[in-house]
Amino acid sequence: MVTYIQINSMPFISAISKIDFPYKTEQQEVKKQALEMFSANFPEANRLIFAFDNTEIVFRNFCQPLSYYNKPNTFEERNDEYIRTTLGYSVLAIEECVKKAGIDKNDITDILFVSTTGLATPSMDALIINKLKLDPHINRIPVWGLGCGGGVSGMAKANTLAKANPDAVVLLIAVELCSLTLIKNDYSKSNFIGSSLFSDGVAACIVKGDNHNADSNVKYVASSSKLYYDSLEVMGWDFKDTGFKVLFSKDIPTFINEHIKEDITGFLAKQNLELSDIKNFVFHPGGKKVLDAYNDALAIEGDFLQKTREVMNDYGNMSSATVLYVLEKFMSEGFEPGYGLMLAMGPGFSSEMVLLKIG
Repeated sequence: MVTYIQINSMPFISAISKIDFPYKTEQQEVKKQALEMFSANFPEANRLIFAFDNTEIVFRNFCQPLSYYNKPNTFEERNDEYIRTTLGYSVLAIEECVKKAGIDKNDITDILFVSTTGLATPSMDALIINKLKLDPHINRIPVWGLGCGGGVSGMAKANTLAKANPDAVVLLIAVELCSLTLIKNDYSKSNFIGSSLFSDGVAACIVKGDNHNADSNVKYVASSSKLYYDSLEVMGWDFKDTGFKVLFSKDIPTFINEHIKEDITGFLAKQNLELSDIKNFVFHPGGKKVLDAYNDALAIEGDFLQKTREVMNDYGNMSSATVLYVLEKFMSEGFEPGYGLMLAMGPGFSSEMVLLKIG
């Protein structure tokens, strides 16, 4: 039986938009190029090439044509491209989201910019404000370094702002251009496996405080953030002269199996809910093994991660932006009435959760 809880202030997600890059590429084409790039200097490439098929990814969302990644470039050149591409596509996503939300861009009171795949100071939110000529007094929060957990954490922070100020119109942007972090001469196993998974994504979302007329039935209830002690090596970057070297452990699925059910049930219990009350699972798809670990740990009947899997199949792992693509899929195709749970794991090692009420 569903137990509904009384909330005094419930911000809501008004609109969301995402970017399909013009260079979306079939996984088999990426596989072919990766083998050509790695095989001469990475003897294990021929043995590990099956990883591209085991991901179950069909398409990769890339911000550049595939040929770009086969050319020599420096960290400076890739980061300059990150800034240029991020600004251009963020503006497109924001303009679409503002239109969907039925607001004027000058209505935006707060902007949160989430990313972990490039560097900019002034931060990218400042560049976006300048480009779009947003309110110069807008409250700015750039969030860097949360990796795959950044989309859910950003959603929690956006709603916290809207809960504190019921008149708020909060713009959340998540941009990850993972493909631009590829270091061509890094012939490590982690870089090879990373080249089978990671893609690029840009998503924008408008969250409104509840003094606004509700144009959406997707309301925020609560959030949770957890950092697991002594797990710093599970996921992250190793910063080199050549750029961001990807680090992630094969132990991530084990971590999920050991912790995630207890963490979810504990979070829901604080809201007087049980796992059976959740009808919509808006999870970040870290990869096939991660999705399998969620299935094993939660033991929920039916294909409860269908939309999450479909996003992974169609786009790849876009780090923090991916879960917002899953949310966009729910918002465009429809939720089941009841509750929804957003969840992602990220560097630290950490977990981020947001509880939504639909209807």
